[in-house]
Amino acid sequence: MQQLDGRVAVVTGAARGMGRAMAERFAREGMRVVLADIDLERLEGTEAAIREAGGTAIAVPTDVTDAGQVQGLARRTLDEWGGVHVLCNNAGGGATRGAIWEISLDRWNWVMDLNFRGVLHGVHAFVPAMLERGEEGHIVNTASGVVLGTKPWQSPYNASKHAVTGLTETLHHELRRAGAPIGVSLLCPGFVLTREPASEAEAEQVRGAMRPEEVAEQVVGAVRSGEFYVLTHPEALRERARIRAEDILSGRDPTRSPGVLG
Repeated sequence: MQQLDGRVAVVTGAARGMGRAMAERFAREGMRVVLADIDLERLEGTEAAIREAGGTAIAVPTDVTDAGQVQGLARRTLDEWGGVHVLCNNAGGGATRGAIWEISLDRWNWVMDLNFRGVLHGVHAFVPAMLERGEEGHIVNTASGVVLGTKPWQSPYNASKHAVTGLTETLHHELRRAGAPIGVSLLCPGFVLTREPASEAEAEQVRGAMRPEEVAEQVVGAVRSGEFYVLTHPEALRERARIRAEDILSGRDPTRSPGVLG
């Protein structure tokens, strides 16, 4: 999808971090951007920043765990601008420390609702309209570097992001079988700096982290090229994937993923 100027992008989780950076980057390409997030104050900050820079954006407060609200987001987008060309199902979070059996089912359900069902709700709400219009488009679903090799003590997050991976790979195949001109990307971020460090010690801890603006640049590149797997730290994340593949092929126990990526 080469032509972005004048087209419509929807970004969830747009109040901060990667989502805000994606929204601002699409706006710089001349796209009209629909911003969705549950954090109204920061969401309006993103909207104001885009408009002050000369871009076009509307903020639509949305809880992606609520399918009805995501359907409302789709209706607002279609009513406002008639269609959508780029959909970034990016809202997520919910990192939780503890063993599987120690984490409450309420917490499990919340993380799955946010990270997995939030993406599912976006696909359900927007893809039918994208198919009906028949225009070229692109969908970016945010997973994590953990899908290339998991680590202990964050099981709800791991499981939810693996679910996003399965859904997104399936979506790719199904859109191809339908003959739709809609590309799909799976964003697998490693260590991304979502806020400025508050001290020198914290700055040392986040050394090597990628800035959200760099991730946004990769996303725009993937939309244009049609790249499916978008790895923010290609060398390290491919090594993680290689180790996992060798575990499977050799029949050995899973290796704990190295490093702190994702």
